Amino acid sequence: MTSNIYQIQIALRGFKPKIWRRILIPSDTLLADFHEIIQITMGWENYHLHQFIKDGTYYSNENDAEAVFHSINYQKKKTRVKNLLTAVKEKIVYEYDFGDSWEHDIILEKIIPFDGNLRYPICITGKMHCPPEDSGGIWGYSAMLEILGQPDHKEYNDYLEWLGEEFDPEYFDKDEINEFLRDDYP
Repeated sequence: MTSNIYQIQIALRGFKPKIWRRILIPSDTLLADFHEIIQITMGWENYHLHQFIKDGTYYSNENDAEAVFHSINYQKKKTRVKNLLTAVKEKIVYEYDFGDSWEHDIILEKIIPFDGNLRYPICITGKMHCPPEDSGGIWGYSAMLEILGQPDHKEYNDYLEWLGEEFDPEYFDKDEINEFLRDDYP
């Protein structure tokens, strides 16, 4: 039997305007795969440790287990998204990069039947560009955007050199995201 499909919203905590994505995934997706889907969908580059948090319980992968004390190794347990999200409006937290502490609210918005005409996972909508890796968390990213809005600022050119002149904090392209998802999940 084919699993149900979860409509999930992924939203980066603490930044306005809201940086978010809405995706459809099979409910039986392994947390290891869900981590990869989040990385692709949000635009992260998978350089750092991560964990899922549900009701005070921490779930990390085998490689992260030493770094995250008292965590359940989700790969050894074969933990699936449906093990953590069982009802509509239920939420878990996904934390990426323990230094910058990018926390994401993962909310189960709907449970829908499988549609054989769609390829899963799929991003159906979202807003805003993901912050660049190693940009200093919410506060560092906010400061960076403020400097980029001031071409006369002494650090302006340094940021342009680091980011490339094409960086647009409002950029979002679901077709591009779905192309990356198709490459990893054919």
